Formats: sequence, structure tokens, C-alpha cells
Amino acid sequence: MAEGIFDRLKQDHEKHRNLLDKLAETSGESEERRELFEEFTLEAKGHAAAEEQALYSTMLRKPPTTDPTRHSVAEHHELEELMNDLAATDMSSSAWLTKFKKLDHDYRHHINEEEEDHFPEFEKLLTDEDREHMRCVFEKRKKAEKADAEVKPEKMGEGKE
Repeated sequence: MAEGIFDRLKQDHEKHRNLLDKLAETSGESEERRELFEEFTLEAKGHAAAEEQALYSTMLRKPPTTDPTRHSVAEHHELEELMNDLAATDMSSSAWLTKFKKLDHDYRHHINEEEEDHFPEFEKLLTDEDREHMRCVFEKRKKAEKADAEVKPEKMGEGKE
């Protein structure tokens, strides 16, 4: 593999940062905002699901990384709830902008933590076989997960039993 799993994940993260930057420049209920939000949501949800299946499923089997792995997976679910809540909020309202700023902050915190703390620690524990497996699984699952991802308008707390 010419490109390692962590480089591949960071490429997605950079794409997500760029989408968040573009979204921050939009205003009101515009077609551009709607399109960018949908692209970000599908990209981020597909990425997170594939990352869990490729990277985090592997790291759960390595005791030193169990806690940070669980932490990151929990953050994925919190971020998905934020995206769903944002999708259920009127894009022209001040509430949308407030919620977007929280999503933007939390998402950047999450990916920075992965890149700066988790990935370097994980790298030390991986075998060449692990790396090859994760890279193949990520590429295969990313495409399928993105295709299955959806913008799901759901206010925080709704849909929970």
C-alpha cells in the first residue's frame, strides 16, 4: 500500500475541515448551505462508520488502546446526533448557526484528538498485517457506508426510548 491508513484518514479529515470552512461562510436557507451540509453529513457519517469497522475494531483488540477507542466511537455517535439535530433545525434561524458552531468545534476537536493523540499511539501497536487489513476494509466500507448514510432530521432526544 502506497498510502497508510492514517494518511488516508487524515485526507478525509482535511476534506471535512474544508467543508466546514465553506459551510461557515454560508448564510440563511440557501441552496449552497443545503448542499454543503448534505455533503459534509454524508462524508462524515460514511467516514466514521468505515473508520469504526477498519481502525477501531482492530484497536479494540489491543488492550492499551481500548479506552481511547471507546472514547472516539462514543464521540462519533455524539457527532451524528449533532448532525441530525442540525438537519432538523431551520437553516435560516440563529439556532442553526449556534448548533453549527457547536458541531464545527466538536468535530474539529474530535479529529484533532485522533490525529495528534490516538493515531501516533495506535501506530506503535500495529503489525503490517493490521495496516493492510485496515486500509482494505476502510476503502471498501467507506464507499458502502457513504452510500447508506443519510441526512436524518432528528431533534436531540427524539427517537430515543
